[in-house]
Amino acid sequence: MGGEDLKSLINRTIDELVAEGFEPDVMLAGPGFIEHTAGLLRDFGLKVYRIEELGYDAVIADSKYLGQVKRASRRISVEPLLEEESMWEELKNLKV
Repeated sequence: MGGEDLKSLINRTIDELVAEGFEPDVMLAGPGFIEHTAGLLRDFGLKVYRIEELGYDAVIADSKYLGQVKRASRRISVEPLLEEESMWEELKNLKV
């Protein structure tokens, strides 16, 4: 999976939160998300907490407002990127 796609997704999410006046400092991430982004997570300076129930998703949030203000967090997923990658692999393997 493209690391640049994942970096872009995480950066865009952080930028959205900052634009709304929040200071994202934590990521709650499922094991599938961590598996596919492990090498990138240190680059963002977020405290990462593994939450089994999130699977391939992660929540980036401002910890001061987490659970109090809905806009203070964003949920993202690597699952659509995995599905897209799988689709392209299948297309490559077709003998047309």
